[in-house]
This record gives sequence, structure tokens and C-alpha cells, in this order.
Amino acid sequence: MKFKISLFLLLVFVLQSCQDENAKRLAEQQKVAKKNEKIFNNINKAWTFIDEPINEAAEKNASTWNEWREFLKEIGEKPRRTIGAFQKKSKAISKKALALNNNIPTELNQPAIKSRISILITKVKMMELFINLSTVPDDKVTFLIGEINKEIISLERQMDKIVEKAKIPKEQGEEDFLRMLDTTRAIPNAKVDPNLSIN
Repeated sequence: MKFKISLFLLLVFVLQSCQDENAKRLAEQQKVAKKNEKIFNNINKAWTFIDEPINEAAEKNASTWNEWREFLKEIGEKPRRTIGAFQKKSKAISKKALALNNNIPTELNQPAIKSRISILITKVKMMELFINLSTVPDDKVTFLIGEINKEIISLERQMDKIVEKAKIPKEQGEEDFLRMLDTTRAIPNAKVDPNLSIN
């Protein structure tokens, strides 16, 4: 009889502790769900990219440079509903940003444009990294969205500078002078015999 009572009390104790565990687990899940909802709302609110060209040069390039047009299209589409959708979108944006290094139009294929594209790619990759962490640091993601927008504007302004600079007519002889300044075309130094003397 005592054995049955002991077994019954042990069973009641085990069931009670399981219910306490379930209640704790449920409370923890609700806490995580609220935190994830807050993170999602913060990212959703900040997820606005500048997908329209800000000047004539950028607009022209959007119509002729396929990779630039595809990048602007990709950042213009906003994901909905879940953090997972934002993660997929950031991966797609990252691929389109990497493609910007391909087929750069001849007039824009300059170090100033390439460096701005590299910075843009770096910031897009950082955003992709942060948004794919198990605990998403929403403050860093929202900060990087603003930084990416700044880099897009910087790139478009540089496009405009290059186009405007190309419109300035060159003076007579300027082309020859620039060619002479080009160190890649310079005549290599000939080895001088130290035994020779100039009289």
C-alpha cells in the first residue's frame, strides 16, 4: 500500500514538473516571438532603398547598363511577412551587387566608379551577413540600409561627374600632353654603363 501511495505521489510530482516546464517553455517562446516581431517591424520600416536614378546620367545608365538596371529593380522590390523573406531578398540583392562589376560601360570603367561599386558591394554583403544571423541585430541592419542608400547616391553622382567632364572640350595639344603623362607608355630606363662618362 505504501508503495502504491509513493508511486502515485511520484507520478503527481513528475506531471507537475512537466507542466511547469511546459509553462516556462511557452513563456519563453512567447518572449522570443515578441522579440522577433519587433525586429521584423524595425527592419520592415527601414527597408526603403533609393531605386530611382537621381540624375540624368544614372537614368541613362539604367537603360543601357543591364546589371545596374537589374540591381535597381532588385532593391526596389520590398519583401513581405517574415524575416526569412528579408533574408532571401538580401541574398538576391547581394548577387545583383556583385554583378555590377561585370560589363561596366566603357565611359564609366574608371577607378572612381569601381571603388564606389566595391564599397557598395561590401555594405550589401555586411547587411546580408547581419540579417542572416540567428539573432538579427536590427539596429545594424537598419544602419546599413541607410549606408547602402548613401553609396548608391555617391555612385550615381560619380556617374554624373564623369558624363559632365566628358562634355568639356579638350584644348589643342591636351590629348598629347595627357598621353605623355601616362607612365604606362613611358620609355623604360635603359641601363647606363657606369664606365661611360659624359664629356
